[in-house]
Amino acid sequence: MRLTGKVAIITGAGSGIGRAAARLFAEAGARVVVGDRSQDDAEATVQQIKEQGGQAFAVAVDVTSGTEFAAMVDRTLDRHEQIDVLYNHVGINRQNSVVELDESDWNAVLDTNLKSVYLGCKYALPHMVEQRQGSIINTAGTFGFYGSYSNAAYCASKAGVVNLTKQMALDYGPFGIRVNCICPGFIDTPMHAALSPEELAAIVRTQPLGRAGKAEEVAKAVLFLASDDASFITGTALVVDGGQLCGRHGA
Repeated sequence: MRLTGKVAIITGAGSGIGRAAARLFAEAGARVVVGDRSQDDAEATVQQIKEQGGQAFAVAVDVTSGTEFAAMVDRTLDRHEQIDVLYNHVGINRQNSVVELDESDWNAVLDTNLKSVYLGCKYALPHMVEQRQGSIINTAGTFGFYGSYSNAAYCASKAGVVNLTKQMALDYGPFGIRVNCICPGFIDTPMHAALSPEELAAIVRTQPLGRAGKAEEVAKAVLFLASDDASFITGTALVVDGGQLCGRHGA
C-alpha cells in the first residue's frame, strides 16, 4: 500500500495507461480522482476501482481549459482537502510535416500534450507548496528525445514536456515537491487501434524485447515515481520502451 493516505489526480484516466494507473494507484491505497474528457469512460474506470475495493470519483474535464482544470482541483480539495499526486496523462497525435500540418492540428496537439501539463501544474502546485510535499508525473514519450518522420507537432510537444518537467523540478524542489516524467515507447493502447497488422509488425520489429509494451507496465513505473520509493528522484525522464531508444530504431 505505497500510496496509503494519498490523494491522486490522474487525467486521461478513462482508458489505456491512464486507466491502468488509476486502478493501480487505488490498489496501492490512494484515493483517486479520475479525470477524462468522457464522463462515461471516467465512470467506467471508477466502477472498476470500486469493484476492487478502492476509492475514486470521476470528473469530466477538458484538460486544455484552465477553467475546467481549476474546477477539478477545487472539487478534489472540497472532497479530500489535499492533493499529493498529479499524473498528467493525456495525448493525441496529428501526423504530418511542418509544411503539410494544418495550424489547427498543431494547436490541438500542443494544447493537449503540453499546455495541459502546464495547466495541471499551475493549479495543483500552489496546494502542494502549502503542504510542502507532492509528486507530479507528466507523460512525455520517446519522441521527446529524437525526431520521427511526419510527426512535427507530436515530437515538439513531447520534447516540451521533458524540458518543462526538468524546469519545474528546479523551481519546486525546495518545497519538497518532486516533478518527473514518464516516457513510454510503443504501448498497446487504444491510441494505436487504427494501425494495420503490417504497421504493428513493423513497429514491433524495432523493439529489442520483440513486443509492444502493456499499459500496466507503464503504470507500475508511474506508481514508483509517485511513491516514496522515489523520494530522491526529481527532474528525471524515465523511459519505458522495451529498449527502443538503445538504437533509436523508432524514428
